[in-house]
Amino acid sequence: MKRRQKRRETDVTSRFLSGELEETDEETQERFGARSKQAEAGKILRTALLRAEEQADVDITALPTGEVVQVYSLHNEVQSQGRTYFCVVRKTLNKLAESAIIVGDQVRFRDLGLADEQGRPQGVIEQALPRQTVLTRSDSFKGIEQHPIVANAEQVLIVASLSEPMVRWGLVDRMIVAAQSGKLRPIVCLNKTDLATRSDQAAATMAEAEQVLAHYQTLGIGTLRASVTDRIGLDELKQGLTNRTTVLAGHSGVGKSSLINAIEPDLNLRTGAISNYTGKGRHTTTSARRYPLSFGGAVIDTPGVKLFGLWGVTRDNLADFFPGVAEGTAPDWRRQSYERILESLPEEK
Repeated sequence: MKRRQKRRETDVTSRFLSGELEETDEETQERFGARSKQAEAGKILRTALLRAEEQADVDITALPTGEVVQVYSLHNEVQSQGRTYFCVVRKTLNKLAESAIIVGDQVRFRDLGLADEQGRPQGVIEQALPRQTVLTRSDSFKGIEQHPIVANAEQVLIVASLSEPMVRWGLVDRMIVAAQSGKLRPIVCLNKTDLATRSDQAAATMAEAEQVLAHYQTLGIGTLRASVTDRIGLDELKQGLTNRTTVLAGHSGVGKSSLINAIEPDLNLRTGAISNYTGKGRHTTTSARRYPLSFGGAVIDTPGVKLFGLWGVTRDNLADFFPGVAEGTAPDWRRQSYERILESLPEEK
């Protein structure tokens, strides 16, 4: 059986006459010349960064400090004294550190006196300073590998929505435990409360939510009720974020970015619609990033999650985060949440 040969294009002449294939030698040289120059500049910069990274004689205590505001695969944005540096991490630091550099880390870095093709100053992170707080999750409920998300924040705004998507109190409980175990203050914000009037089911969900929020308040956990549509709770939200560094957390589509845009429109954080097919949120934030607030403080936006495994929480200490369960005074839904999390934790070795 003969192999079928790829069909050759025969009407090249007509395409050329129409101008589709027309390109002068000068245009070709300009296009490839600009690309070659850009590639060469990038190669020179990468070589300089690698050589600078290998230098060993550095007085770390004399280096400037800065805060990591975003992490990329190859470099980190570090803000220091009003400037943003694009820094690689020293290889020896990567090998010795317990975890990778994350947003919020305070670091000592070396200014290389170099800039990339866009004029951005370059540097090398030489040291990560001790973290005061850290929000961490694991890669699964079994807690095999940790994934630190944000360092040195003061509080976590855990956003849940009354509907679209439906509130998942089990996920909220997991985030509360993660915040408390990382020494952050949790605040639970029930968003989209305007939907309570849409149906009897939504009204019943709101009544249940009020009981949950009331219980959280007895535990010293802050609570908010909000609606961007009806402008509910926005002043209270703004007051709670003022002059504090706050991590935004929650299921995809609950409206984290919409809430912040409502109180700080100039940020213009990306928002995503709800999938009509699944009723679940679409991910719009792809990595954690710190945003300063004009009224003081900052928010750190994080990707929406569907699974939040706990790290550093064991069967032995889980009850510390669920007061009233051991004494039998906790509500049934809270006890059930505790039991589900307990069952998901691995057995002690």
